Formats: sequence, C-alpha cells, structure tokens
Amino acid sequence: MFSYLAAALPAGASPATRLIALQCALRMNASMRVSLPLGLLRSLRLGGNPSPWQELEQARWLCHLPDRETGEVAAVLLDAALLGQAPTRPDRCNAADWALRAGCPSRAGVLGPLLQVVSVYLTSHSHPETGQGLNEADRTARECGIQPAELPHVLEQLAALGLLNSWRITADTEDLGWVMRAPQ
Repeated sequence: MFSYLAAALPAGASPATRLIALQCALRMNASMRVSLPLGLLRSLRLGGNPSPWQELEQARWLCHLPDRETGEVAAVLLDAALLGQAPTRPDRCNAADWALRAGCPSRAGVLGPLLQVVSVYLTSHSHPETGQGLNEADRTARECGIQPAELPHVLEQLAALGLLNSWRITADTEDLGWVMRAPQ
C-alpha cells in the first residue's frame, strides 16, 4: 500500500495526509466508501485537523462527505486503482488495525505523523521475528513521503525514542538496514 500511495499522492503530501490515506485505503468497502471513527483519528493525533482531508480532496484522491452526527468522518475514495491494490476486506481491516498499533506506540504518537508513518513503514518491511529489515534508502524515503536527506534525521529520532534499535545506510549500495525494537 505504501508503494501505491507514493505513486497516487502528490510528492509533497504531508505525513498526516499519508496516515489518513493509508487508513482510508485499508478500511474502504467495495463501493470505495470509508468511515473513520473520530476516536481513531484522535489516536493518530489528527482529530481536529482538516488540512489532511483538504490535501486529499485537492489531489482528487477522495471526496470528503459532509459531517454527520455519527462520530465518524466519511469519504468516498476516487482512485479506482485502489480496488486492484487491496486484498480482501477482512485482511485490509486487520492491516489497518495493525498499522494503527504499529504507528502509535505511546512515544511515537506524541511526536507526530512523520514518525508514525516511518515507524509503520519500517515495521511492515521488517522480518516479524527478528525485526530486521533491508530496503533501498531512497525508496524508503519516497514511499514515506520525505526527501532522502531527511531520512537519517527521522531514523535518529526513532532510535532516540527506542522504537528502532539500530540502522545503517551503506555507502556503496545506499541500502538501508535496520533492526526494530523487540515487541513488548
């Protein structure tokens, strides 16, 4: 889904926009409608921020439906390519819940959407038992929506928070290798 979002969203889309797009893409139904509970948005620290929704509308990726009294934010996704990206709805819903938990450990959520996006990305690209991962550094940066020069700084922040045990970008291949913290 990160590869799809990197191609579908504008390069300058904010991390908050990417977090919402990820949750929308994973939670949409067969008619490309999605309802995100306000509690989910609060847990992402995005509860009252309208700008990610505006970015997604300006990119013509979704149409935000008028506010309802249901405690949810609803939208219709406009990119039919999403239907070809996603596995079955139950699998996507499980992935959405997993992404929420992976991106919102107590310390990452307080620092904002960028660290959440990168944390989810690295965790989703890590071996589930060892926490080790390997990917091209520039691909990682592009799929997280940041400039390659920003990546080391973000990785240092994740390491300082204890979410990432170690990381290294090799000089010759520019591959990023990392080890996530052990699951609690």
